[in-house]
Amino acid sequence: MKELRILFMGTPEFSVPMLEAIHNSQHKLVGVVTALDKPAGRGRKLKKSAVKTFAESKGLTILQPKNLKSDEFYTQIKTLNPNIIFVVAFRMLPKQVWNFPKYGTINLHASLLPDYRGAAPINWAIINGEKQTGLTTFFIDDKIDTGHIIDNTAFEISETDNVKDVYEKMIPRGVKISLSTLNRIAQEDIKPTPQKNAETSKKAPKLNKDNTRIDWNQTGQSIYNFIRGLSPNPAAWTILVNYDEEIYCKVLKANFNRQTPNIDNGKIIIDNKTMLVGVKDGLIEIEEIKLSGKRLMKALDLLNGFDLDKDAKML
Repeated sequence: MKELRILFMGTPEFSVPMLEAIHNSQHKLVGVVTALDKPAGRGRKLKKSAVKTFAESKGLTILQPKNLKSDEFYTQIKTLNPNIIFVVAFRMLPKQVWNFPKYGTINLHASLLPDYRGAAPINWAIINGEKQTGLTTFFIDDKIDTGHIIDNTAFEISETDNVKDVYEKMIPRGVKISLSTLNRIAQEDIKPTPQKNAETSKKAPKLNKDNTRIDWNQTGQSIYNFIRGLSPNPAAWTILVNYDEEIYCKVLKANFNRQTPNIDNGKIIIDNKTMLVGVKDGLIEIEEIKLSGKRLMKALDLLNGFDLDKDAKML
């Protein structure tokens, strides 16, 4: 069996369970690489990444490079002398870094590759109405999420799952496939396979202001999937036109009613204390909403204290 000297790279909360599992395994964890502390909150105080917080609690060696291509960072890696790098939710690495370890650099990706390469695989799988997703371990190469696959694991997405639900399903599976992949490499029991059908694969681009806005001209099912695929973060947004005011708001929870009313797309109606928005093939019932400058609230609570124009609509 090979002796693994692992350098872990990751930043968000999603990375921590995998880091903890590796730390508790029989393999040697030589260090952790994570993002720089960043200003956050109203006070703009420096905030540590979730990975750094965990690594500090365990007394692990921590690297926070400003520039992944710098000679200083490369020298630090050579000093730690890992023979494998394991990446979970980190930045794109330069070749001199991912090519350094004897046994390669492995990434855990939150999709069944080659589908949903990119920064937001969980979100886009839900937005596109997928019934299944999973995780993949693969060897990093010089492109994004294109390397040879080591292993993958699949699971179902229910019709009501949002991002948080799928995320929670992924954690135990991510731990299991991470350890299994490392154990198989140590035992020399892997046969990496090239990714197939990459030309027709679905993408998972980074989320931004443009691609997270609700289009009320879409079908009800598409809008429903869009809302849950962005909930709870960053949340789908829209503009509420009320009297002469345009209010930025986020919709975090909704339902789709497939009845066919004669209501214009985006038109808001109130029926039996429920907030409904017309779409081409039914009604979207808004359950949770956050108006700019206000707290997140249930639509019923909003209606109890908000003067809604009879001609109000969503844009």
